[in-house]
Amino acid sequence: MSITLTYAGTTVEIGDRLQWTDEFSWSPVEQSTEYSTTGALLVDVGVKQAGGPITLDGVETKAWLTRTECETLQAWARLPGIELTLTLRGEARDVMFDHAKKGFEATPIWKLLDGEVTEELLYLPVFRFLEK
Repeated sequence: MSITLTYAGTTVEIGDRLQWTDEFSWSPVEQSTEYSTTGALLVDVGVKQAGGPITLDGVETKAWLTRTECETLQAWARLPGIELTLTLRGEARDVMFDHAKKGFEATPIWKLLDGEVTEELLYLPVFRFLEK
């Protein structure tokens, strides 16, 4: 099953081998503790409404994208505040790029001379999203 990213009616297949590296590292429960002046423990607990991270890493799994696909994704990542639909494991999720953590980046799978760069050159992507 392929992972897709959709914006303004355009869908890009971003692979099927991306690893969701922070799937189980986020909790919607927020808790803070503090001691009162009497020494009693004060606990404040709440539930976050949104903002769970979704990091999809293709570096370790060799999930390659072409330069053309990377150019499209980079153009989307440069649009401030856009909302996208990420289809991951058959479930559509509303996301936005997490610019505080380099929302999208990609590195070539091999080093070439400047003149050897083509649209078919393959890149290893990393996506960092925040779920809306």
